[in-house]
Amino acid sequence: MKMKGKQKRNDRAGFTMVELMAVLIILGLLAAVVVRNFVGQTDKARVTTTKTNLRLLHNAINQFKMDTGRFPTEEEGLLVLVEPLEDAPNYQPGGYLETTDLPKDGWGNDFIYEQYPESGKPFVIKSLGADGEEGGEDYDADLLSTDAY
Repeated sequence: MKMKGKQKRNDRAGFTMVELMAVLIILGLLAAVVVRNFVGQTDKARVTTTKTNLRLLHNAINQFKMDTGRFPTEEEGLLVLVEPLEDAPNYQPGGYLETTDLPKDGWGNDFIYEQYPESGKPFVIKSLGADGEEGGEDYDADLLSTDAY
């Protein structure tokens, strides 16, 4: 027996505006958490990279001293690690780094070499941190080769 007339449909054909807004709010909150965590990890990775490069350069300067009997001057700077000096006896052929370029800090800035800093050490290599300026806090703080161990 066939029913004549209109059949009632209880099927829903889509989402209500309230449901869509709830989904969008949840996705927005999740995205904010992910971005916050990702940015924090990126900054930590930059600090770790910088500290690793500081140790590498610090050790290379010490090796230069052992071979030549002196530390580089501030004028020579870190370039002595990759560019041979004519007046330096026992300079290691090929330089003191695996590459022909000096590494940069995690923010893409050049490291600074100083002889006889305030700490009383014979030298220090430093990164000025994320802001590229002296001092600072958190990720803007200066990183020193003498503290990287």
